Amino acid sequence: MSRQKVFAVTGGASGIGLAVVERLHTDGHLVVSLDLPDKTNTPALKALGILTLPIDVNDEVSVRDAHAAIIKAHGAVNGLVNSAGVIQKRQTPDQLSMKDWDFVVDTDMRGTYLCCAVFGSHMVEQRGGAIVNIASITSTCGVPLHAYAPAKAGVLSITQCLAGQWGHAGVRVNAVAPGYTQTPGLQAAIDRGDRDQALLVRQAALGRMVQTNEVANGVVFLLSDQASAITGVSLPIDCGWLASVGWETYGGLPHTRQGIV
Repeated sequence: MSRQKVFAVTGGASGIGLAVVERLHTDGHLVVSLDLPDKTNTPALKALGILTLPIDVNDEVSVRDAHAAIIKAHGAVNGLVNSAGVIQKRQTPDQLSMKDWDFVVDTDMRGTYLCCAVFGSHMVEQRGGAIVNIASITSTCGVPLHAYAPAKAGVLSITQCLAGQWGHAGVRVNAVAPGYTQTPGLQAAIDRGDRDQALLVRQAALGRMVQTNEVANGVVFLLSDQASAITGVSLPIDCGWLASVGWETYGGLPHTRQGIV
């Protein structure tokens, strides 16, 4: 991206969101990090010296206030990255309370749609813009995450629906589908025994987890003019996890079977 643009990133204080903020800032763009009030002034964001604003993606007033503040500060929003989200504990349906289900779905799916609706409608008015939503490899396959996976499948559907709705106005809407990415949230799940890192790595063709900067690279590409003819897609960034799912039926990937190279 050669021309300086204004980008807003929800969930910008940590994980994938922070990696996107850092990459866009390095590329010379005006970046606004949007996150919960207690995360707006983290050391990493302070070091960048960028505009940080509080947002609760579950609250329509909060989202509209954040959008208005960016317009007041920078005059426009050329791109939005919806990275705010939560993961869930691995629970059976009888263990997963509807309160917890609602929180995951409201944050990951409803929050994504709300931010798209507010920011994207402005992009339609300005006749151009790009949105990238953070979906997941669980968008298209069954896993024992009965709130998270449906929510991310909803993110994929939202992406496709809005791409068709706004394409005529030059607004592109895409998604990335990260695999198991080394974020603070996932690391916390590993540390408490809710995820098994060895199993996460075992099923990836590249034999490792995804790094946040690798997801950021895909996001920045989809935001850029190099992706000017791309809308409504979900780009897997998963170290080959999806490509390798079927291998378990045949004993696993070569690197998981001793003596096979």
